[in-house]
Amino acid sequence: MIPHRIVLASVAGLASAFLLAACDSSTDASATAPAAPVTSAAPVTPATTATPAPATTAPAAGNAVTITVRGADGVVTDGNGMTLYRYAKDEPNPSKWTCSGACVKTWLPVIVQDSVRTQGVQQSLLGTVHRDGQKQLTLAGWPLYRYVGDTAAGQTNGQGKDGQWHTLTASGAAG
Repeated sequence: MIPHRIVLASVAGLASAFLLAACDSSTDASATAPAAPVTSAAPVTPATTATPAPATTAPAAGNAVTITVRGADGVVTDGNGMTLYRYAKDEPNPSKWTCSGACVKTWLPVIVQDSVRTQGVQQSLLGTVHRDGQKQLTLAGWPLYRYVGDTAAGQTNGQGKDGQWHTLTASGAAG
């Protein structure tokens, strides 16, 4: 009777292992490719070398990010006027992001799909760095972020936070 129970337990264990393995190997593209910027915990992984962001004159709606320089202070913003920031612990050469986990809940990486339009920023200074299967926009090698505390265009509430977060000038220098 005991060998019979051992065999049944072994069969049940193997069946469970196969079911778990099948669940883990899902190939549903919608489950693995989020369309929104990464805002959940992300492991710290070294980034690859930044690549130039492709230039465009007439990007498809919804796929382009516009980067502009506004005002006398020359702060870099996105096309909606939201201030962009750089993190002092990131590295510009080669581009490497270090903000992950709880950090990306407050500092949202600027994720781009294909094209970036510029106004007041040299296209050659823009690039991307790979981040969890997506492209994070860089300026002069620095990965770019938005601050959740900026709720309206033109706000710079993240400037100087923790002595590590800074607005950027058109050259990528800390503002």
